[in-house]
Amino acid sequence: EEPGAGIGDVPLTPIMRWFLERGGPVDGFNQSRLVQVPASLRLPDLTAALGALLEHHDALRARLTDGSERRLEIRGPGAVEAGSVVRRVDAAGLDDDTLQDLVRGETVAARERLDLGAGRVVQSVWFDRGDSRPGLLLLIVHHLVVDGVSWRILVPDLAEAHRAVVAGRPVELQPVGTSLRRWAQRLTEVAGDPARTAEADWWRSVLRPADPLLGRRPLDTARDTYASARHLTLTLPVAVTERLLTRVPAVFRAEVNDVLLAAFALAWARRGGGRGAGVLLDLEGHGREEELVGGADLSRTVGWFTSLHPVRVDAGPTDLADAFAGGPAAGAVVKRVKEQLREVPEKGIGYGLVRHLNPRTAPGFAGLPTPQVAFNYLGRFTTAGVENAGSEAVPDWTVLATASGVGGTDPRVALAHPLELNARTNDGPRGPELSATWSWAGGILDEDEVRELAELWFRALEALADHAENPEAGGLTVSDVSLSLLDQSEIELLEDEWRNL
Repeated sequence: EEPGAGIGDVPLTPIMRWFLERGGPVDGFNQSRLVQVPASLRLPDLTAALGALLEHHDALRARLTDGSERRLEIRGPGAVEAGSVVRRVDAAGLDDDTLQDLVRGETVAARERLDLGAGRVVQSVWFDRGDSRPGLLLLIVHHLVVDGVSWRILVPDLAEAHRAVVAGRPVELQPVGTSLRRWAQRLTEVAGDPARTAEADWWRSVLRPADPLLGRRPLDTARDTYASARHLTLTLPVAVTERLLTRVPAVFRAEVNDVLLAAFALAWARRGGGRGAGVLLDLEGHGREEELVGGADLSRTVGWFTSLHPVRVDAGPTDLADAFAGGPAAGAVVKRVKEQLREVPEKGIGYGLVRHLNPRTAPGFAGLPTPQVAFNYLGRFTTAGVENAGSEAVPDWTVLATASGVGGTDPRVALAHPLELNARTNDGPRGPELSATWSWAGGILDEDEVRELAELWFRALEALADHAENPEAGGLTVSDVSLSLLDQSEIELLEDEWRNL
């Protein structure tokens, strides 16, 4: 891009419009990370490193304009003074409980300092534990300008900037390819393409068959806020997680998401007694589908790029007992759900374009049913527990946790779904562990209902991992065979013949 191309007004992307259309307060909507920092950290060095981050990544200098046509405005370098986004707190000598209380209080205060209109989208708090113990650094960024992939850029860049400052050399971070502004402009242009417009009917057909009401009543955005939300987090053992991430996708030529959603379809079917036509989900993706815009490179771009699209996953006519025992029925469900996901055009990126950015197609979505359940697999993250901070196993600049459980979420923000599942793999000292956090509207669902589904999902995941150990497990599906004129049964018949040769 030409110099300065990332500066100026940014058209709102589909996910930004989706968020703002929900209404309610917006300033406290954020993502956060708690990072171990060196015991030798000094406030001037940290401030200088944060300043380099603010200068390098355009989105951190954003503000949201007012008016009927709201836009994100990216201001030029120097618009945000680094000293205004960092705060030092003395945490020396505190025991774990007292430190946790301190982090909670400072997290709430940092969240309250966020202000989209004023351009305060970044805040940080350094918990200084003295010269002999590594400290903690809370980084909190408004979600409108950051996503899960962005943190893989921001934390290493901050560490690199700090090393350069301490060494007395210029901070030289890796260049950014395509700016957030240019990407948003191109999305708006692409949304009007005839090929994209033609997708609208397909997406409407996905939404039309409404699912039965989940829980006691429909979602009420005035009553069902984060303040009333309930949460449950379960962790899958390392031994099962390792197989889910490696062997199961390998034998089925599948992605991790295919496996996780196949297990979800099984759990949903068992929950409903084997009745129904699956479940309509809002499925989140990273949204960085660079091929949509020729020549785009978002590998180093900070921003909220997430895509959100509806998809129906259905275990189909299945012997649930056999599937949960890791039998052949388990494999059949993986193949079935894998193909259901492959039917989605271009991993769903087009839904947001026709639903939010194309003025000719957007009205056609008014009044259609919306998914009651959201599913998001965030990927793998190198992390450690806060309790491990300062140990030899945890190097400095390791992400320890998010602050969402200690006041990071604005309680006034409306829930988007009655039920949401956010899963991630934490690569910690014990190995990879799948962590699943279920969030739900307390006025709609009870914990017993959610816990039952959560445990069924983990049982289904274990069943898929066990099934994949069978030498005859896996195989091709229709989408694996280029220009295939074969259906699934014909592919499996050929595979049986090849095994017997």
